[in-house]
Amino acid sequence: MIGLLLAITLFNTVAFTTNKRLTRNQIVHIWMFTIAFQGLVDLYVAGKYDGYWYFSQAIDWESILVLTILIPPVNMIFLNGYPFGSSLCKRMIYVGCWTIGILLYEALTLLPEPWGYFHHRWWRLRYSLFVYPFLLIMVVYYYKWIRKIEK
Repeated sequence: MIGLLLAITLFNTVAFTTNKRLTRNQIVHIWMFTIAFQGLVDLYVAGKYDGYWYFSQAIDWESILVLTILIPPVNMIFLNGYPFGSSLCKRMIYVGCWTIGILLYEALTLLPEPWGYFHHRWWRLRYSLFVYPFLLIMVVYYYKWIRKIEK
């Protein structure tokens, strides 16, 4: 739990102090999209297929922190620095660097408590290596869609 609380504090502080791009409306949209999408992914991978879990295999209150105030600010930080308008190569490198960073963080969360809180059953880090780029790109497209409908 210590690792989770430190990460929540760090990610939220960075997200809200470095934000130069996202409006309050966009932040709310990204926040809600992240919660809904992460909840949906966890419902299947964790709930139905028992691939991983947070803290314990049961539904627990601590997992709500992961879904609601840990992951959304990470997407804010990602979008705030995303090189919109740059070459495809530069955008791919950005997503690749973020994928590696998130993989390293996931590896840290696998440490024993009190630092770690994430547990794999059949899920492996190499699966995340292939899934994270798609998830990050989905966040970019969602953000672009929000900007479009704001106009």
